[in-house]
Amino acid sequence: MNVRRLIRTTATAGAVALSLTAVAACSAGPGSGDGKEDGRLKVTASFYPMQFLAERIGGEHVTVSTLTKPGVEPHDLELKPRQTAQLGEAGYILYLKGLQPAVDKAVEQSGVKHRIDAATLTSTKTTAHNDEGHEGHDHGAEAHGDEAHGADEHDGHDHGGESGTDPHIWLDPVKYAEVAQGVGKSLEKADPQNADAYRKNTAALVTELKQLDASYERALRTTDTRTFITTHTSFGHLAERYGLDQEGISGINPDAEPSPARIKELQTVAEKEKVTTVFFETLASDRTAKTLASDTGLKTDVLDPLEGLTGSSEGADYIEVMESNLTALKKALGAK
Repeated sequence: MNVRRLIRTTATAGAVALSLTAVAACSAGPGSGDGKEDGRLKVTASFYPMQFLAERIGGEHVTVSTLTKPGVEPHDLELKPRQTAQLGEAGYILYLKGLQPAVDKAVEQSGVKHRIDAATLTSTKTTAHNDEGHEGHDHGAEAHGDEAHGADEHDGHDHGGESGTDPHIWLDPVKYAEVAQGVGKSLEKADPQNADAYRKNTAALVTELKQLDASYERALRTTDTRTFITTHTSFGHLAERYGLDQEGISGINPDAEPSPARIKELQTVAEKEKVTTVFFETLASDRTAKTLASDTGLKTDVLDPLEGLTGSSEGADYIEVMESNLTALKKALGAK
């Protein structure tokens, strides 16, 4: 990841957003044009997992646009003035703080009343390791019930920078369902006249996510190995949920180059843990994954972190791609 570019992007987005605050504040006032388009709530989502939630829960009562277009790696998103203006005109913003620094700053200065950080709706904490070495996994041990998930708890997120946190919460169907419930409630507040529809749509989606969780639980209960290797460690929450051990080639940053020591370590892990497959993803280079696989005699396959859909995605939406991921994991892990 180009750090200088991200810093420059954040500063630019912030400056443009400041100039639009007054406009956004006016548009957020009462009136028939208050964050609406053809009578529907105008929703801006930061990237695909947020877009999917907004579309499924909002249904016919919302118009959804996304800041991260298909094929764009969301971590490296550079906001254009037009996109910052898009934020200021929205009636509702759904984003995930800590994943896209430029978006975080622009959202903060957008002036939009109804803006929801998905990271406040569940816990981003994980005991799954995000880099080198091994840690034990406690399957399902994290409590969700009355745990406070206020905004203050998550304000310090940096993508992989805070020990024990991981922003890829959507890859755990249980955490994603918690986010869906929070999004549903927030849409009810933003658009009360359609609250019944939002409640109904939320319940239907949560049911699907529970079924997806059950499918993963059953399929991955008994396997030949519990370890899988990925391009970067975006599957920490998924691994923790189902008692797996994730080994990332380049850590949590998809653009980082692994050290020779890390490559050697992965070769040792692959042999010891009977790893069969090195996974790569759709929006990042597969060069390192294929090199490692070639050097160790392993196979390669796709494990999609679902940060965005493309024409090569193994499915038309979140549910279908997650089902495809499960198929790939079952094969690689030797599920019984």
